[in-house]
Amino acid sequence: MSEDLNSKLELEDIQSGVLRPRPTPYVATYIAFRIDDRKAGRELMRRVAGAVTSAANPMSPLADTWVSVALTYSGFKALGVPQESLDSFSWEFRQGMAARARDLHDIGESSPENWEEPLGTGDVHVIIVAVSPDEQRLEVALERPRKAYREMSGIEVIWRQNCHALPTETEPFGFRDGISHPAIEGSGIPGSNPKEQPLKAGEFVLGYPDEMGGVQKTVPEVLGRNGTYVVFRKLRQRVAEFRRYLKANSNNPEDEELIAAKMMGRWRSGAPLALCPLHDDPALGADPLRNNDFLFRDDDPTGFKTPCGSHIRRSNPRDAQIAGVPRIHRMIRRGTAYGPQLPEGVLEDDGADRGLMFAFVGAHLGRQFEFVQSEWINDGVFFGAGEDKDPITGSNGGEGAFTLPRRPVRKRLQGLPNFVVTRGGEYCFMPSLSALRWLADLQT
Repeated sequence: MSEDLNSKLELEDIQSGVLRPRPTPYVATYIAFRIDDRKAGRELMRRVAGAVTSAANPMSPLADTWVSVALTYSGFKALGVPQESLDSFSWEFRQGMAARARDLHDIGESSPENWEEPLGTGDVHVIIVAVSPDEQRLEVALERPRKAYREMSGIEVIWRQNCHALPTETEPFGFRDGISHPAIEGSGIPGSNPKEQPLKAGEFVLGYPDEMGGVQKTVPEVLGRNGTYVVFRKLRQRVAEFRRYLKANSNNPEDEELIAAKMMGRWRSGAPLALCPLHDDPALGADPLRNNDFLFRDDDPTGFKTPCGSHIRRSNPRDAQIAGVPRIHRMIRRGTAYGPQLPEGVLEDDGADRGLMFAFVGAHLGRQFEFVQSEWINDGVFFGAGEDKDPITGSNGGEGAFTLPRRPVRKRLQGLPNFVVTRGGEYCFMPSLSALRWLADLQT
């Protein structure tokens, strides 16, 4: 295959869920299956291949409504995929998220023994995700895969999580979500930061050159090409505890909002501290052409505007001076809220389960998701902050600390608890449409 052909994204063969941003507003559902009969599982692959939407034709009427399907390593085994092919997947994928929990800092209350069953048990084989602007179109999109699995024996639905975009377009802590998206060469989808150069397609899709010149492949090539790894994580957010902590460590409501913004790196409106460090600017936060148009190196190298330890600067340091090369750790991130909103001003936990279903898309589980989770979110060495963790999503366990650089004296927050708890997750692979048909045609 020539270099030109190898570098051109085959959008018609890539699942829409890999590259397409989600509509606004939207609803979504995640459905997990167990395959008890190999032949039934293969027939499921055949049928869902006809329901899955591709990344081509973004202007079509169905562009905002799509169905995606992903499989775990145990799911590929349940389908009878040959061992040689199984061995060609990444080591992290073959081990699974639960086995790698300690490296991910999923410890204590976030450890696998406390996860929501059946997540992390090996029983989850297939996850179907459907996304649409409204419930009516979501149900239409689910009609074909639902008909397929209801008509078949040997396939069991074992878990479902319904999600939604909040009316405020925020995540449960109250911050505007879904702002930062990388540009990917050949996708035809612009990134949200005009100052960031598009990344090589191989960072996100197997079968294409990545930033380091490598090409991820499987045996046979059709199994992996145009597919990608997807990390699903259910994260419970302790909204009341987050509010109480802010109130206990501030002098007034304005100070409370400033501390929240410093911890996140953005005001709740989505306006970045990099562009408005002293006060919120809701118009800026709501403007997709401006709210992610910034870098760090020249304008804020020491973090006086956006603290180096803030959530957005840890998860995407951009051009900041750190140990390592940020571009090779970029991911596509998508968060979808679940559970009821906690009413504004409420400081006591009502016992409801609320948070985010998070999806991370990338071709390199180890140097993308796992690296960011372990080295950037749960350590501070990469920018000289010792063992400090992410103030919002880090595994702080009541002992976390966060520094707000300021003149003449910095402010140091202490006793950060776990504001986010892992409720479960799976490492999955989202095959191409060709690979789904290949799986359906397996004979052994």
